[in-house]
Amino acid sequence: MNIDKSKKRIAKKIKMGFQGYPELSIAYSGSHADLAQQVTIAFVEEQGAEPMLQSFTSTADAREDEIIQSTIVKVMERSGAKTVVLVPGVLVSGVEGIS
Repeated sequence: MNIDKSKKRIAKKIKMGFQGYPELSIAYSGSHADLAQQVTIAFVEEQGAEPMLQSFTSTADAREDEIIQSTIVKVMERSGAKTVVLVPGVLVSGVEGIS
């Protein structure tokens, strides 16, 4: 799937707002606010449940990485997430290079 289609599908699901559980949260982080080197996806099956976390890293901006964006779409579909939430901005890490 190309990056534009992936980003549109993710944005459409985010725009729908809270639709119930399961819920998927997407958070980007990096060494500075202009470069998202890592994306963390948190999946919550039901209210009050512990989130299951999955992270992906990129040497470039993860928001523009076709493989990472396509993977997020696949995770959304396979998990049956009714709600998708995007943490705004890029969380800045105090450590050089994220592992």
